[in-house]
Amino acid sequence: MRYTRVVEGVFLCRPNRFIAHVLIDGEECVAHVKNTGRCRELLTRNCKVYLSVSDNPERKTKYDLIAAEKPRDGLPPILINLDSQIPNDVAEKWLKSGNLFSENAFIKREAKYKNSRFDFYIEDGDRKCYLEVKGVTQENGGIVMFPDAPTERGVKHLEELIDAKRNGFDAYLLFVVQMQNIDYLIPNDETHKAFGDTLRKAEETGVSIIAVDCVVTPDSIKANKKIKVKLHN
Repeated sequence: MRYTRVVEGVFLCRPNRFIAHVLIDGEECVAHVKNTGRCRELLTRNCKVYLSVSDNPERKTKYDLIAAEKPRDGLPPILINLDSQIPNDVAEKWLKSGNLFSENAFIKREAKYKNSRFDFYIEDGDRKCYLEVKGVTQENGGIVMFPDAPTERGVKHLEELIDAKRNGFDAYLLFVVQMQNIDYLIPNDETHKAFGDTLRKAEETGVSIIAVDCVVTPDSIKANKKIKVKLHN
C-alpha cells in the first residue's frame, strides 16, 4: 500500500489522541494522528515522523501522521507505520496473494457474525472462515506486543471467533505488525491481561493465531513474512 504524497517532520507534542503538533520545514503545524492508541514510547519529543498530505481543502488539518522512527538501544532505529486504517488493506492484499488460502478463494471485507462484525469472511473450497485483523505498533527490543491499551472490543472479537470455531467455521486472528526486523509477538498481559487470557483460550479452542511483519518505508507498507507468536512464557 502506498501513500500519494508524504513529507518528513519532527514530532513536538500530542495534546490529545487525535492531533499532534509537528515541525515541517521549520514551521509548527497541526496533524491528525491516524492512530488513537497511546503510542507513548514511540511518539517522543523531537522524533522523526512522516505525514501524508491531503489535497482536500475542506479538511481542518492538512496532514495525517502515518509513521515514526523509533531509536533503540543497541539496535538500529526502526520505522513504524502508525496508520490504524491500513492493516486491513495490507491483510487483504496478503490474503489475495495466496498466503493463507488458495488464490481462487472468495474473500469479503466486513462480514457480520452474530453480535460482531469481522474484518473478513473467506470461502475456500468447502472451508468457511472468519478472520479478524489487529494492527501492532508497540515494540521493545525486537519484541512486539498487543494491545498497547485495554481493548474490550478486542476481547469481544476473540470470544466471537471462539464461538465461530465451535460452530464449524475456521477462525483466524491475524496480527499485522507495522514494522520489520522483529523476533516475535507476545500478548501484552501487563496492559490488558483479559485480552491475553482470551487469546490463549482462543488458541486452545482451535482459532489460528498468525502474525506477519511488514516492510515499511516513509510512503508505503507491505506485508512481508510470518513471525512467531509466543502466547506463554
